[in-house]
Amino acid sequence: MTTPAKNTVCLWYNSGAEDAARFYASIFPDSSVGAVHRAPGDYPAGKQGDVLTVEFTVMGIPCLGLNGGPAFAHSEAFSFQVATADQAETDRYWNAIVGNGGEESACGWCKDKWGVSWQITPTALMKAISDPDPAAAKRAFDAMMQMKKIDIAAIETARRG
Repeated sequence: MTTPAKNTVCLWYNSGAEDAARFYASIFPDSSVGAVHRAPGDYPAGKQGDVLTVEFTVMGIPCLGLNGGPAFAHSEAFSFQVATADQAETDRYWNAIVGNGGEESACGWCKDKWGVSWQITPTALMKAISDPDPAAAKRAFDAMMQMKKIDIAAIETARRG
């Protein structure tokens, strides 16, 4: 057994923690699935032998998926923020999440089919909304507020005025 990380993000799933972990590992770099632990006995959300927890990494962040049943749901109070270098990378992650049973939200946010929130955030957006010219930053911010998936070209056009 390897030494566990000092700090691990624990994500509670109704069920499907292993499927979620494998999905994340398939689309994000520096992501993997580690140990899958099965319940040694029956528990309120499952039976002996069911997948109880899954150790996984998302873009270098250690996580633990817990199949805890329906008692708690994911919310936007927690999200993974993924910085993207260009439109192609933005599109790839967005389309993978939304196109596999997820849903779009506003300003670069989306949810995967398990309800976990993701912010797919181009670095160009962060530069634009923190432009030293307050008018340019506001134009970029106002453009972002109208978007679901971030369109970098539209952000840059708005920034330039």
